[in-house]
Amino acid sequence: MAAKATIYKASLNIANMDKHYYAEHNFTLAKHPSENSYRLMVRLVAFVLNANDDLVFCKGISQDDEPDLWQKALDGDIKLWIDLGQPDEKRIKKACGRSEKVIIYTYQEGSASAWWKQTAKVLKRFKNLSVVKLNIDGDLEGLAKRAMALQCNISDGELTLLDDVNSVAITENRWKEI
Repeated sequence: MAAKATIYKASLNIANMDKHYYAEHNFTLAKHPSENSYRLMVRLVAFVLNANDDLVFCKGISQDDEPDLWQKALDGDIKLWIDLGQPDEKRIKKACGRSEKVIIYTYQEGSASAWWKQTAKVLKRFKNLSVVKLNIDGDLEGLAKRAMALQCNISDGELTLLDDVNSVAITENRWKEI
């Protein structure tokens, strides 16, 4: 018998002072059996950093031809493709060929730097690719609850996620920009 996804409900109140974007978003998220709570929260962080009404969560980890998040135009073209972790060159090439803009958010402390050193030269050829290392200060996994209500504030390039008890600060180290 196959393991089933765990369902999470998230209410995000986003105040992005840097981009003057203020909105509330409510989601039902499925955590894949092979996904941990930390990665689930990184998906939410990626949404908050790029929030708009057209950005949606995809099947991501359970589907090879979809990212973790994407934004599509009305004609079906992919405007933004967001992947997490350390995808291989083949996946990155496919994403860059299919979409207007690609962002990879990497977040694993030790392995992210090693991955970047190994792939940086190859990835320079992709003109529509950004690679961002997330620096997470606090217990991000502690914010993961089956029913979450998070205040998400972005100011001066720093994202702060808050619930009733915890606070997590996140900054971006931009390794490659478009």
